[in-house]
Amino acid sequence: MKRNKPKYKQIIDAAVIVIAENGYHQAQVSKIAKQAGVADGTIYLYFKNKEDILISMFREKMGLFIEKTEEVIAGKSSSSEKLLVMIENHFSILCDDHHLATVTQLELRQSNKEIRLKINDVLKKYLKLVDMILYEGIDRGEFDPSLDVRLTRQMIFGTIDEIVTTWVMNDHKYELAALAKPIHQIILRGCQAHQ
Repeated sequence: MKRNKPKYKQIIDAAVIVIAENGYHQAQVSKIAKQAGVADGTIYLYFKNKEDILISMFREKMGLFIEKTEEVIAGKSSSSEKLLVMIENHFSILCDDHHLATVTQLELRQSNKEIRLKINDVLKKYLKLVDMILYEGIDRGEFDPSLDVRLTRQMIFGTIDEIVTTWVMNDHKYELAALAKPIHQIILRGCQAHQ
C-alpha cells in the first residue's frame, strides 16, 4: 500500500505546510516537492495531481484524528465524558499543528464540488463517532430520548468547526483548548435527559 511508503508521508506533511503557507491555488506541486525534499516527478509516483494530494492529505490526517479520538474515548464510561474528550482531542490536535488547522479550516473549503464531495466522504467516518456517542448516551438515559441525532451531530460538529475557524482567523491568539469545557457544557445542556 502506498501510504506505507516512506516518501508518501513526507509528501503529505510537506503539502500541509505548503498549502497552509501559500493557499491551495498557489501551492504548486514543485513547491510541495521542494518542501518534501523529493524530485517533482516523485510526487506523481504517489499522487495523480494536486487535488489528489489535497484529498489524500485530508484522508490521512482525518484517519489519525479518528484513531486518536477512538483511543481517548475508549477509556471513558459516560457519553458526556466521551463528548468532552472528543472536543478536547479535536482542539489539541489542531493546536499542535497550526499548518494543519489552516488547511482544514480554510483551504479545504474549496468551491470545486468534486473536492467537496470527496472531503465530505472522508468526514463521514468522524461524524459516525459523534453519532455513536449520542446513541450510546440515549441508550444509557444520559441524553434525551427524543434527541434528533442527525441534527445534534451537525450542531456539535458545526460548533467545534466554527470555533476552530475563528481561532485560525484570529491567528491562534488565544488558548483553543481552554474553550473545550465551556463548549461541552453548552452542548450538554441541549442533549441531557430532563428529569
